[in-house]
Amino acid sequence: MLIGYMVDNDMAKRLELKSGLQGETLVRKGMIKQRHVSGQIRIAPETNVIKIGGHGVIDYGREIMHPLCEEIGKLSRNHQILVATGGGGRVRHIMDIGIDLGMPTGVLAELAGKISEQNAIMVAILLSAYGGTRIHTGDLLELPMLLKLGILPVTHGTPPYGLYEHPDRNEMIPPHRTDTGAFLIAEVLGAKSCIIGKNVDGLYTEDPFKNPDAELIRDITAPELIRMNMEDMVIEPMVAELLCKSVNIREVRIINCHKQGNIGKAIAGRNVGTIIRAE
Repeated sequence: MLIGYMVDNDMAKRLELKSGLQGETLVRKGMIKQRHVSGQIRIAPETNVIKIGGHGVIDYGREIMHPLCEEIGKLSRNHQILVATGGGGRVRHIMDIGIDLGMPTGVLAELAGKISEQNAIMVAILLSAYGGTRIHTGDLLELPMLLKLGILPVTHGTPPYGLYEHPDRNEMIPPHRTDTGAFLIAEVLGAKSCIIGKNVDGLYTEDPFKNPDAELIRDITAPELIRMNMEDMVIEPMVAELLCKSVNIREVRIINCHKQGNIGKAIAGRNVGTIIRAE
């Protein structure tokens, strides 16, 4: 037998806390435009986030990494620097095994992230003479204090999606990897710059190792890059997507880390590779 209950209208009202977003769904278009919003706080506005690629830089070993770390260490004496590391060849290996076994995208992201963390440990040790210290993403809010203490922080570039990585119907490889992670770190910190170190001189129209006649793109906007719909790129496509929506980081620089002096020039604002601008 069904039993009905009479509900008093007053009892059915939602309990609300008085606030500027009271009753909002938080997805309504134009919601923020109706409120006075001051600019976001930039946690580390003088920090240069430098991403060292795993596949393009770290995997080359001593010949490339020792002079590169010496260069970064010396620059850190006069510039605030946060180093983010990529994964490299071991990521390709674990991805290949994981895809063959049918691992979900989120599991592939978890597996790949561990390798970036290993590289962060090694790079921090290489930078130990300059105060190199491995930090976790949870330590980013401590960055102002760490920098004042003379520490050169090194973290893994893998973004913290992990098992919650965005699904992709047509792909299995996680779309948010270490280029994206370095960009997100720079954005949340309100950093001065985001510099992505690779083993080529910048962004080309094609893979320069496969086509020596590929054209180097010196300067391009993120929307232009997205419209090109390139078959392959030296940087993760997600970086261009996020750059279109960014608040603090309005450009990303791609440089060749194999050429000494490029990092210092990029920190100084010179275009020694490719600049991707938000607009």
